[in-house]
Amino acid sequence: MWIRLWIGLLGGLGMTGSVLAEVVAVEVHGGARERIEVLCEFSLPAFKGQTLALKMKDGTRLPLQVDDRGQAIFILPKLAKGGATFLELDVTGAPIKHQVFTLRKGRKLRLEFNGNVIAEYQAEAADLPREGISPLYKRGGYLHPVFTPKGKLVTDDFPLQHTHHHGIWFPWTNARFEGRKPDFWNMGGGTGRVDFVKLDKIWSGPVHGGFRAVHRFEDLTVKPAKAVLQEIWEVRAYALSGGDRPKWVFDLTSTQTCAGSSPLILPQYRYGGLGVRGHRAWDEAADNPTRFLTANGVSDRQQAHATRARWCYMGGQVEGSQAGLTILGHPNNYRAPQPMRVHPKEPFFNFAPQQFGDMAIKPNRSYVSRYRFVTLDGEPNAAELEQIWENFANPPLVNIIEK
Repeated sequence: MWIRLWIGLLGGLGMTGSVLAEVVAVEVHGGARERIEVLCEFSLPAFKGQTLALKMKDGTRLPLQVDDRGQAIFILPKLAKGGATFLELDVTGAPIKHQVFTLRKGRKLRLEFNGNVIAEYQAEAADLPREGISPLYKRGGYLHPVFTPKGKLVTDDFPLQHTHHHGIWFPWTNARFEGRKPDFWNMGGGTGRVDFVKLDKIWSGPVHGGFRAVHRFEDLTVKPAKAVLQEIWEVRAYALSGGDRPKWVFDLTSTQTCAGSSPLILPQYRYGGLGVRGHRAWDEAADNPTRFLTANGVSDRQQAHATRARWCYMGGQVEGSQAGLTILGHPNNYRAPQPMRVHPKEPFFNFAPQQFGDMAIKPNRSYVSRYRFVTLDGEPNAAELEQIWENFANPPLVNIIEK
């Protein structure tokens, strides 16, 4: 007799490895939308850290990667709207044709797929790129460079107009801590900073590769400096081919917690939080202005600013052809869909929940933010990006089948 169990119920019942070892298959339900190259995830704690396989009806074997916390993930090539598919579990694994590798390169981590660089993470602080920059600007803990599948760079670091901008990074600007005003964004003021602390884990795999890193927010307005927040970044880059249109997809989950008993107060402000600095060739002064497109269909940057959207594309010409990246916000994020800071002249985007009022990060309560990034070559396709967001926000339902 085979028994279907909802994965949510499994976790609630606290089932252990002796039970889960009898898992024989999974059943995936696509729901009210067509699925193409969709990430499917479920709990499988009996096989922590292992790579297994799922066999489709036509005999195709899909890699099933289980992380160190027992979360299993695989990539389902296609599933029709309203459809379901049955996949048998094979603990012997699947032939590994491709892997996402996470490689240590000096003070950086490099995420690679099929020999191509997806992105790099600046762990320890980078050297300053030119003379005349204050040492206050030296920092690590951010993603740059970020590339498209054709190798086009889509981020910038230490731009001339805003030396404190760093690829993809996550500081707060207008802040109050114990009555003081540290600014973790504008580092040149010397009142606050965010630093890389350590790498907790690095992994590679046939479904995803990535890392977990720890950052520290410090208030520099007192001596000695005082820790304000601890932040954990988890980044996962996926082995997605993109079908007819190649694209790189990676996730960033930021978990911020108070370092002590004092909250971080974040008064209303126009920017702060997840920031993305685009290629410097897209600067208006370079006669190649940044192109934006939001999930609401807005392409005018002035109209897009201070509105809410599920996702936003930012791109422009790089070496003679269009390239860009899309930032997708998860519906569980605070104040989702989050308001956006879209710079009127420069290649800069920011999901800024502070725009819509005061907020705070309080002791014993984690502030969790999830974002998916999609880099691509060519013109943005709104329908394609919306489908990717739907897969991120409303993934397929996976049922575990036990014998």
